Amino acid sequence: MNKLRELALKLGKNSRNASSQLHSIKTVQKNDVLRRISDCIEKNKINIFQGNLLDLKVAKKANKDSAFLDRLEITNKSIHDMCNGLEQVASLPDPIGTISNLMEQPSGIKVGNMNVPIGVILMIYESRPNVTVDAAALTLKTGNSIILRGGSESINSNVALHTIFYDTLKKYNVPVNSVQLAKETNRDLVKELLLLDKYIDIVIPRGGKSLIERISKDSKIQVIKHLDGICHVYIDEFADKKRAVDITMNSKTQRLGTCNTLETLLVNRKIAEKTLPLICKLLLEKNVEIRVCKLTKQILSEKKFPALRKIKTATNKDWATEYLDAILSIKTVACMDEAISHISTYGSSHTESIVTENHENAMNFLRRVDSSSVMVNTSTRFADGFQYGLGAEIGISTNKLHARGPVGLEGLTTKKWIVMSDGQVRY
Repeated sequence: MNKLRELALKLGKNSRNASSQLHSIKTVQKNDVLRRISDCIEKNKINIFQGNLLDLKVAKKANKDSAFLDRLEITNKSIHDMCNGLEQVASLPDPIGTISNLMEQPSGIKVGNMNVPIGVILMIYESRPNVTVDAAALTLKTGNSIILRGGSESINSNVALHTIFYDTLKKYNVPVNSVQLAKETNRDLVKELLLLDKYIDIVIPRGGKSLIERISKDSKIQVIKHLDGICHVYIDEFADKKRAVDITMNSKTQRLGTCNTLETLLVNRKIAEKTLPLICKLLLEKNVEIRVCKLTKQILSEKKFPALRKIKTATNKDWATEYLDAILSIKTVACMDEAISHISTYGSSHTESIVTENHENAMNFLRRVDSSSVMVNTSTRFADGFQYGLGAEIGISTNKLHARGPVGLEGLTTKKWIVMSDGQVRY
């Protein structure tokens, strides 16, 4: 047996054993540990910054782009958000052990469901050290054990963060193997882990499309995934102009390298002349490259848009691209039906938003658009577990099963049937 297979087996067995032990950990103890970890992250942020600085130096030397560096960098705000997320997860109700739908049957038995942990989670992610904290916090709260396998580009940051978890779990008598970090950066370790369906219950990949496709192909274990974040904002003919501009700009420029960032703007023909020139002007001021359909270019030309020469013509490839960069595609559509058809054809089932003052159109959009998050008069940047009140998220799923959208505490549980009676027997 090769060394990587041995390591994978050790991680899997350790996690399975820890998972069984976590059943005896009470909610108050889990919450206390999460709050102690939050305190320790704040107290040890210098060590975290030092580890992150090593990772950033390597990434810059490798000429990684600005979006990559943005995802990798840990700042004071990042520390604050990690600690805040831990505190929020600790304050949320514990879903484990809750009983629902308990109903008495004609036979006299009472039948219902109980929320229980999934078991062992394998988390595979790239250049986001905050995922180490979010994923570990959510799995601890839900009584799951987790194997964290971050990318080599964030190894020093992840080791610094995991050390805090390890030390705190040990101090408060929680199984230390309930949160394990795979420090081996050889990619072949992932292949070995993906074969451990005897020990690992679910795989959650978080990263680029190629990573998720590769894991989905190689895994013998069920995968919760999303391949792309091709998010849309549709500006309806009944949209308020200021809202349309503000929501578009925030959705695209508040942060470029995230899966909930706007990638394609759809504008109703009847309002295009009122909104497009200002939106494009502001986008260009933010150094966002604009790629538009022929009709959009005509509309901007008719208004004698001075910066028209800086705007490119979009191709079909653009409509299907998650840029994660300062690029935006814009298409003018005849009606909401065309907008929804475009989303259905090119979208990735992540997040779509309509800007409108027409209630009927808003409700129609909510019903008909088949994505994990559908919004009205809201920036797509709100598609986030923390913003949804989940405390944190382990990822955003575009699956329809087992979980959909931001995966928080509920998404990391499953149900089992429970039956109670006063000694009933079946005749």
